[in-house]
Amino acid sequence: MHTQFRIPLLILGLFFVSPDDSFSQIRLTENARVSIITFGPYQGEIYSAFGHSGIRVYDPDQNLNWVYDYGRFNFNQENFYWNFARGKMLYSIGLTKDFEWYKNRYIREDRYVYEQVLDLSPKEVQSFFDYLENNYLPENREYFYNYVFDNCATKIRDVVVDVVPYEIEFDYFYKEDKTIRDLMNDYLGYQPWGDFIIDLGLGLQIDREATGSEYMFLPDYIFHAFSKSTVVRDSVQVPLVRETIILYEPESSNERVGLFTPLNTFIFLFFVIGLITNRNFKTQKRSHWLDVVIFTVIGIFGWWFTFLWFGTEHLSKYNWNLLWAIPFHIPLVYFLKKESWKPLLSRVYRFLAVLHCLTLVFWVIIPQPLHFSLIPLLLILILRSFYISYDLGRYQPVRSAVTP
Repeated sequence: MHTQFRIPLLILGLFFVSPDDSFSQIRLTENARVSIITFGPYQGEIYSAFGHSGIRVYDPDQNLNWVYDYGRFNFNQENFYWNFARGKMLYSIGLTKDFEWYKNRYIREDRYVYEQVLDLSPKEVQSFFDYLENNYLPENREYFYNYVFDNCATKIRDVVVDVVPYEIEFDYFYKEDKTIRDLMNDYLGYQPWGDFIIDLGLGLQIDREATGSEYMFLPDYIFHAFSKSTVVRDSVQVPLVRETIILYEPESSNERVGLFTPLNTFIFLFFVIGLITNRNFKTQKRSHWLDVVIFTVIGIFGWWFTFLWFGTEHLSKYNWNLLWAIPFHIPLVYFLKKESWKPLLSRVYRFLAVLHCLTLVFWVIIPQPLHFSLIPLLLILILRSFYISYDLGRYQPVRSAVTP
């Protein structure tokens, strides 16, 4: 899936923009055909980990071999970064007029390439081609992207449903009890940091059981659904796909996950911070700089989750990660040295430590599955919150002596 998301929230397709903006009036020959192309995942980048889909129009008699795909965007569009952050960025259909070159880009990354030739009449092929050409017109090509419900794969499904003049019966390939988050995780086994960021940024909206149609936000499930899809022609149920061609099949993957994963990183930090905290207890001197660093980072995450929830169109509402990423650490952590605030903040950080303990106790019943790498991070927050509460609780305000 072309998810256009080299940064964490990003999620989803970055390809080249065709220089040709003209609307073609080409009349295809009887040997022309339309195919669904499925490109396999590639673990080199997070946005390519889900695969990609396209539509090929091939007419050998006219040497026409084009591919259309959805999910392209332009860095130069107005307010690009602000629109991206809010989830309101315009994406578009793209056209590449050299399918072989396009295909070989994926083959060089050792990604499988499957072609499903649709069983369409010459008239239906022409209608399909005209639809794509019209959709590619500058005034029609842009749309607001959603990396689950309106992406490069779902667009393929929707276009075929719109163009094919028969009702399509999809034989969905799906398993019960899988959520959209589960489906994403299936493709992120070799992207531990990408998996971590996506789990943080996306909220409860993707944690309901996915329907068969919703599985089709992933190119693999477009392939599976089309492979057994049928239409009724002249009262006879026939396959929609005439032929499936394996254009390229890679060798077995040798992908490996390194040691630098979120879990290993937070475990390491837990032991380091544990040693510092132990020294603080012995010397009775709190490492204030450490608390500023820890809780500033946590506060930044908290405000980020809040922005995603209330200020964007991403699938980021109802995010239970706010149980640990408390936004109000900014500015509270910067008042830890203020004498008048110490009694109050001692109670506040004791409450936060208890809250984090309860989060661990009730971990398995929280509606949104939190990333397991957060467990050592929560232990860090519990440790430092209790220590801050203890340290500030030792403070006794100096009272002025009263002369009788």
